[in-house]
Amino acid sequence: MQSPQQSNTVLTLLQEQHPTVPEGACSMTALIELPPGDPGTPPHRHAGPVFGYMVEGEMIFELEGEPERVIRAGEAFWEPGGDVIHYQAANNLHDRWSRFVVVMLCAPGEPMLTLVDEEELERRRDRRAPRS
Repeated sequence: MQSPQQSNTVLTLLQEQHPTVPEGACSMTALIELPPGDPGTPPHRHAGPVFGYMVEGEMIFELEGEPERVIRAGEAFWEPGGDVIHYQAANNLHDRWSRFVVVMLCAPGEPMLTLVDEEELERRRDRRAPRS
């Protein structure tokens, strides 16, 4: 009996260079599922970088200083974390779920995600890219 042939394929979707992860940092891998039209998490920031892969659907993605863009299934994305505000991670589809996987790195002693209040959003509005 002949064994089935196998092949390996490695497709690099995203490559970023970052500083060394500090001792004591933690990581979390999560599957985020957004129902049709869901606006996602309100404006927030992460203590460390976040790397993601869009498994299904589409997401409106907006980071401070960058125009909003649509990320589609099969695409990867990242955000630097730290002081950068993540404005949007919304389901761009009104008739289907969108799902993505993220790996978040967290600085020691910091929360993984911190919501940004309206007062801070107003103080930093000049850092947000123009919107259509």
